[in-house]
Amino acid sequence: MAHGSSGQGRLRRVGRELVKFGAVGGAGLLVNLGVFNLVRQLTDLPVVRASVIATVVSIVFNYIGFRYFTYRDRDKSGRTKELTLFLLFSAVGLVIENGLLFAATYGFGWDSPLQSNVFKFLGIGVATLFRFWSYRTWVFRALPAKEAVAGAESFLTEESLIGEQTRKAKARQRVG
Repeated sequence: MAHGSSGQGRLRRVGRELVKFGAVGGAGLLVNLGVFNLVRQLTDLPVVRASVIATVVSIVFNYIGFRYFTYRDRDKSGRTKELTLFLLFSAVGLVIENGLLFAATYGFGWDSPLQSNVFKFLGIGVATLFRFWSYRTWVFRALPAKEAVAGAESFLTEESLIGEQTRKAKARQRVG
């Protein structure tokens, strides 16, 4: 029974993580598509360049959302490493996302605004699957259980030592 309930707890945690990831990702999707269409309307940049600009803007937006909302409880000790890995995996996601758009635009000639948005959206979807796996596995890592237990044990040991010293001091006061 305990095994099943711990499995359910893990499933609930992953479910909550997926919801938070989806909330940030959904907002990032709106930023990405909004910037993409804005750049396409206001400039003469080719479709894939406009898409890359939009993807970079959404990567910055998503990092802030993931670090301070989705994964705020995760290990924060190696921010430089975390940011480096985030940018590396985001760059791979950028290639996946914009590679699909590139293939549709230049390989098949599908470059109307509607077609560009459809393939941009599909590229984001495929890249999101990769990003979810890579961010949770490599970037925003959970604290190892061993470290969490050691931290809790050291806290409890310190508390019990302080309590023991207090009891001894009170006993000396009574005797003296």
